[in-house]
Parts: sequence; structure tokens; C-alpha cells
Amino acid sequence: MEIELLKKIGLSDLEARCYLTLLEDPGLSGYEVAKRVSVSRSNVYAALRSLTDKGVCRVIEGDPTHYDAVPANQLIKFLQQDFELTAKQLLTSLEVRPSKIPAFYNLQGDRQLEKAIQRVIANAETSIVVDIWSEDLQRVEDALLDAEQRGVKITVITIGQCNTLLKQVIEHSRDENWPGEQERKFSVLCDSHQSIIGSFGGDIKSTALETSHPAVSEMLKNAFYHDAVMEQIERDFAEELRAKYGEHYKEIVDRLLKTSGLIR
Repeated sequence: MEIELLKKIGLSDLEARCYLTLLEDPGLSGYEVAKRVSVSRSNVYAALRSLTDKGVCRVIEGDPTHYDAVPANQLIKFLQQDFELTAKQLLTSLEVRPSKIPAFYNLQGDRQLEKAIQRVIANAETSIVVDIWSEDLQRVEDALLDAEQRGVKITVITIGQCNTLLKQVIEHSRDENWPGEQERKFSVLCDSHQSIIGSFGGDIKSTALETSHPAVSEMLKNAFYHDAVMEQIERDFAEELRAKYGEHYKEIVDRLLKTSGLIR
């Protein structure tokens, strides 16, 4: 796991292995590092030169030359400062032109969907509303908790019961007739304008649509208002509603399906 994390910050597999070796046993020669990682000396010396150039390792001059790893806490602080400086320079140099016509972006596959959702959540500034099946909440829960820590207002609506540390969750129960193998639809609305709608699982590949089109954001806001209002009404008048319309409003739903021709 440590090697994979080091690769994410720009080290090659061999560079990561050399760094961890020197971190565990400082002051080794290139020959000794090569023996520890079981790689040719020429490749290890090239990796050590690269690590030195990147500021990850330090050289102890002598015959032979020895190498020492920069302590982990110093390396992390250095990388954080370097990234923040680079990010500021990039924001300054790039000219961002807002699109005149909101575009629709297609997303496919679990990983692509999860990364897109995590990205829009990370960039949210004021509010996030997520409507998602309870078994899929774990895909985005860490990103939502982080946003909540930043002061973003989070509201999660789940289909099915869930166990989460998020503060504001509206749970919708599922009855025994709820189809279990269908695609699990979800929606994410950030700052009332950035939307992702799609589905996980089922017989089709996980797909989603990302857009800032106002028609989509208004549709998701209306759906949220409906859920929030109905949740409060059901809490206050649960018994009366069940007696008049049946479990899960069956009488109303059956009548609407019959008159509209829609398939549930």
C-alpha cells in the first residue's frame, strides 16, 4: 500500500521501493540498496539520482557514496507546499472560460462515476444533496464527510436503511416486493447547479450524466423538496396516511400507473 501511495505522488515503483528501503535503513550505498530491492545496480543508481533530484533522498559523499531518505514528515510537508504553489500558479496562468451553453458529459464504469462524484463534492462550497441507494453510500461517504468538515451543508436521501456518521440523512424504506437486481439510480446536486445523475449495478454498465444545465438542477431541487416535505408529513401523519392510501401509498400508485400507462 505504501508503494502505491508513493507512486501517486510521482515516484516510480523502483523509486518508491528505494525510498522505503532507505527510510528503514539509512546510509546505504547504491550497491546495498540494489541488493535489498533485488534490482540491477544500474537501474537502482538511476532511481537514486532521480530521488535526489526530486528532493526525496540525500547524498552522503564518500567512497562509495551513501544515500539517506528525507524523513517522511519533512517529505510530506515539502510535497504539500510544492503542490499548493504549483496549483496557485496553474490557476493564475490558465484562462478559465465558462461555457455559454451547459454541456452534458457521459460517464461510464464504477471507477469513472465514483471519481466524478468525488470531484464535484470536493469542489462544493455551500450545499450538497445526494439521493442514493444505501448500499452505494460507501462509494462517496468519505468525500461527503470531508465536505461536512469544511462546513458544506450535506443532505443525503437513501433508499434503504444505512449506518453513517453523516448528520442529515433521510431514509426511505423498501418493501419485500422492491426489485433487487435492477440498476440502482442516484443523483448528486452541488451548490444548486452542478449535477450528476446515473445508476450503479443492474444489467447495464454503470453510467451517469454530468451537467450544470439549469433544467436538471431544478428537477433535482424539486425532487428534494418533495422528499423533504413528504418525510415530514409521513412523520406527523403516518398512521392516517397508511389507513387511507395503504402501505407505501399503494392505492395512489396503482391508480396513477393505470391512468398514465407508465411502467413501474
